[in-house]
Amino acid sequence: MKILMVLTSHGELGDTGRKTGIWLEEFAAPYYVFVDAGAQVVLASPKGGQPPIDPKSDHAGAQTEAIARFRADAAAQAALAHTRVLADVANDEFDAVFYPGGHGPLWDLARDRDSLRLIERMYAAGKPVGAVCHGPAALCDARGPFGLPLLRGKAVTGFSDSEEAAAGLTDVVPFLVEDVLKRRGGIYSKQPDWQPHVVTAANVVTGQNPASSAGTARAVLALLAKAPGNAHKGGAGKHRRAS
Repeated sequence: MKILMVLTSHGELGDTGRKTGIWLEEFAAPYYVFVDAGAQVVLASPKGGQPPIDPKSDHAGAQTEAIARFRADAAAQAALAHTRVLADVANDEFDAVFYPGGHGPLWDLARDRDSLRLIERMYAAGKPVGAVCHGPAALCDARGPFGLPLLRGKAVTGFSDSEEAAAGLTDVVPFLVEDVLKRRGGIYSKQPDWQPHVVTAANVVTGQNPASSAGTARAVLALLAKAPGNAHKGGAGKHRRAS
């Protein structure tokens, strides 16, 4: 079982002078869900190397068990510091692809051609495509059969407008995730702010917010378990690190 996690390379929060990037929980929690299931996890980003980490996601108030585990895991930290260039791995064979959030994807992954081609190919092959929080922005311009928006008519979720307002960034981000998911024809649903919510539609899995990170990854694994020939791939207990 080989899973690609695609991370943002964008670290500037608009013209505010503040930093953004990946939200650490949204990387760490899914990463360990996959690793603990025995998956080989490959990390990639548009520019390769160390992806920017939103500094707020590493503050004391944002700490979780998964982040603490990551901070004690030298191998995982090294893997994150040396992500592969997305264009170099986008044509490799993976069983699933997963997009963590943080605000960075709104600026790069939402328009990245290598990423969009990867999503379209994975979807067409019936392989799981997962994304959480702002990560679903990477799916919005992807196309499905007959060139229609991939999300058209599909149940979907992602960071809500009310959560963005609570974060104080409604007027900073280039677009609102909830709004663009709806404009692309997605059947959007949400739970109250900051509550976990995961939606699966065909082979597309989306999560609403950081609290949904692990659940979104588990839903991706559930799809993989149902895939023909995958029942015995990456057995539990055979931990595989990122490459």
